[in-house]
Amino acid sequence: MLFGRNPLRWLPAFTIKAVAFPGTRITDTRYLDSQDISGTPPQQYTEALAFIKRNLHRVQGSQGFNSPGILEVPEIALQELLVNALVHRDYFTSASIRILVFTDRIDIISPGHLPDSLSVDDIRHGKSNRRNPTLSEHAFRLLPYRGLGSGIPRALDEWPQIELIDEVGGNQFTARVQRPKAQWVRAGEQATEQVEAPVEAPVEAPVELTETDKKILAVLAARPLGRSPLLSHLGYRQPTGNYKMAMTKLLQARLIELTLPDKPNSRLQQYRLTAQGKDLLK
Repeated sequence: MLFGRNPLRWLPAFTIKAVAFPGTRITDTRYLDSQDISGTPPQQYTEALAFIKRNLHRVQGSQGFNSPGILEVPEIALQELLVNALVHRDYFTSASIRILVFTDRIDIISPGHLPDSLSVDDIRHGKSNRRNPTLSEHAFRLLPYRGLGSGIPRALDEWPQIELIDEVGGNQFTARVQRPKAQWVRAGEQATEQVEAPVEAPVEAPVELTETDKKILAVLAARPLGRSPLLSHLGYRQPTGNYKMAMTKLLQARLIELTLPDKPNSRLQQYRLTAQGKDLLK
């Protein structure tokens, strides 16, 4: 896992499976973003962190209007939880780490419950027990990892809204990170709780569009298109990272929509501009 060029050739289960859902249920048949992340632990760490960050909001907080925005959950907390999952997962269990991003939370699920006599309260207070001593011996040279048991307490200091769930029966450990409620709901206003896709929920349109965002809107202004024709118009052979990030942003901001929202995987599925998207393009 540490030094192989293609470790997943021999260890296909030691990957990260990441999915961003449009609601709060894992049983949802739709998703906003999905990625199978392979490679060595450093590669998995980098791609997994990028996946989570692109599926979270950037909020104003206490900054001025012209600020670029800050990640809604502190990045340090996400880093610590990801490293903990990669270094301390049970590599004798043929299962993948799962990252599930919902509209109200992020679940980082590691194969294997807490080892030996460790409890959730123990790790909250910095106690540790190295499940994978060979891996952890080298991890501090490759990952933001010190091996002192300080990762979980540091994540909790940065973001206390983290629930740690040790499932002995299911042989897995979950770090559940609660996402904050929308900051644009003022005091006294009623926030409408949505369990459907965020493309139908009141969200902020992006303050600034990238060149890829603008190209997608311009292409769809002519007529609705399926994924393959849209990629062709944009000059792509395959969906790139920029393309995926742009589509997720535009769907969440309600600037584009699916022509068949109840059949997201239909071969006839297309994307089209919403009224809000047409207004913005004008």
